Amino acid sequence: MAVAEQLADSKNTINQTFQNTVESRGSFPALQTKVDGTYQSTTYDQFADQVKNFALGLRELGIESGDRVAILAENSQEWAVSDLGILALGAVNVPMFYTSTPAQVEYIVRDSGSTIICVSTKRQLEKVNAFFDNVPELEKVIVFDSPEGLDDPHQITFDQVIEMGRGVENGDQIYQNTSSKVEPEDLATIIYTSGTTGDPKGAMLTHDNLISNVKAGVSVLHVYPEDVFLSFLPLSHIFERMGGYYLAIYSGACIGYAQSPLTVRDNMSEVRPTVMASVPRLYEMMHDRILKQVESSPPIRQKIFHWSVGVGRKVSALKQKGHNPGPILGIKFALANKLVFSKLKAVTGGRLRFFVSGGAPLPQSIAEFFHAAGILILEGYGLTETSPVISVNTLEAFKFGSVGKPIPGVEVKIAENGEILSRGPHIMQGYHNKPEQTAEAIDPERWFHTGDKGEFDAEGFLRITDRLKNILVLSNGKNVAPQPIENELKRSNYIDQVMLLGDNQKTVAALIVPNFDAIKSFAQDQEIEDGDLSLLLSDQSVNRLIRDEIRQYSADFADFEQVKQFKLIDREFSQETDEMTPTLKLKRNVILENFADQINEMYG
Repeated sequence: MAVAEQLADSKNTINQTFQNTVESRGSFPALQTKVDGTYQSTTYDQFADQVKNFALGLRELGIESGDRVAILAENSQEWAVSDLGILALGAVNVPMFYTSTPAQVEYIVRDSGSTIICVSTKRQLEKVNAFFDNVPELEKVIVFDSPEGLDDPHQITFDQVIEMGRGVENGDQIYQNTSSKVEPEDLATIIYTSGTTGDPKGAMLTHDNLISNVKAGVSVLHVYPEDVFLSFLPLSHIFERMGGYYLAIYSGACIGYAQSPLTVRDNMSEVRPTVMASVPRLYEMMHDRILKQVESSPPIRQKIFHWSVGVGRKVSALKQKGHNPGPILGIKFALANKLVFSKLKAVTGGRLRFFVSGGAPLPQSIAEFFHAAGILILEGYGLTETSPVISVNTLEAFKFGSVGKPIPGVEVKIAENGEILSRGPHIMQGYHNKPEQTAEAIDPERWFHTGDKGEFDAEGFLRITDRLKNILVLSNGKNVAPQPIENELKRSNYIDQVMLLGDNQKTVAALIVPNFDAIKSFAQDQEIEDGDLSLLLSDQSVNRLIRDEIRQYSADFADFEQVKQFKLIDREFSQETDEMTPTLKLKRNVILENFADQINEMYG
């Protein structure tokens, strides 16, 4: 029987998957958390006990099947316990980025109908306190930390919920009965993703959506119980939740939690992961750091490094074609590994089998550089709405510059306009409370329209060639919807037109056409010479004014959505220059071409 048919015949829930792993791997490490400077392990049996008691505690708080429970927290053991406890009751997990603003949190809580929200720290609690009284449906806040002065009757600590669960009579039987009643088709999570209209869309994913994707992923990536993962991407992001969490639990592997994104390098050497999921930004930072160290090294070391990379590239080219290096090249590569590459591998902990990259396009040059050093980065492709994996490169079949081949059970076809369409058990139920947008995304034949353009090469590898959507995907994997931010900025009296940039970049930037009359009036008030427009737009006071306007009108957006750089343009975007449609919408690709020099100055 083919893998895809086996997957279709073995639908399952996350609850049952977790239980299966606990039964087979109970005494083995499941989670690792750094406490007082040392990583401490929690076994699968201990993990399961916490999940059971948290679920029973939630039940005592009134949570039933179908209820929504939100999580606003950084990655942690408490996040995982809360997630599996919520799912065990047949309830629905609604995760949020821990960087979300109070307004964003309130919108998601309201739209999802969440009655309880779990938060990590006092800082996150303050975000909820800002709107709690205005959302009567929200009944409780569970705080992972135990801050002093938590005396509000609507607030309770994580430990208190656990203790409530321990006190439930016949708890084991109640937990088992409740957990086993959950069906594969039941809703597991609502994950909110940026939309072009401003309000985020909640993608509804079932247990079967997620588990079918896990099983297909394991079948091609070969994750083993002995593997160790390092988790640092936000678990609110479907890529980390799948690639760094559910995949590990399904396989009985161990997950180590990074203390923060800033400590990943140190934590890699401590946890010594064998598998790790990340966005391209991490690989870019590692690459840049390596090159900077080389540039500051003595000439002889620089020569050795570049010689080694040259040897590595030759070996990489052979391996990509399925060949091994000959005797002489093999000796050279062994020497390069001893002199240079072994030190690079040590930075990852020395045990890494492969990285998985997703969330944003991986520059081909980065993948080729690391493979030359003997570190393989397997790039994949997917969206929140597809649970998320559609395709991925594998150990047996990889091609840099591509996003691999479709995984088992996933159908992919290219529409006449070049758009990538996908169908299968991984496709979401739809967008919560948005039937019209659901109908736009999923056609009557259940093909999901990704909004990305792509093509298959002769060997069946999928390549992403363009984006039909306007969503900006930063190099850290976060999505930015430009239109609502642009609309807010245009509220300024000094800004007429604006186009946000940032696809595959670290930060958001903007091309801004100012209100020329308002700028000239400002210049006169400030006694600034306004005869030459280009000189006026480069004036420090004018640029400071625009910077202040940007800060004022984008204050309600998350930090990663904020404009960090901008260029003032000395003419309007217009139909005459083919930069606007007849309905006065921006032709973004044309503007990108016309202002390539200005854009390169900002990101150079």
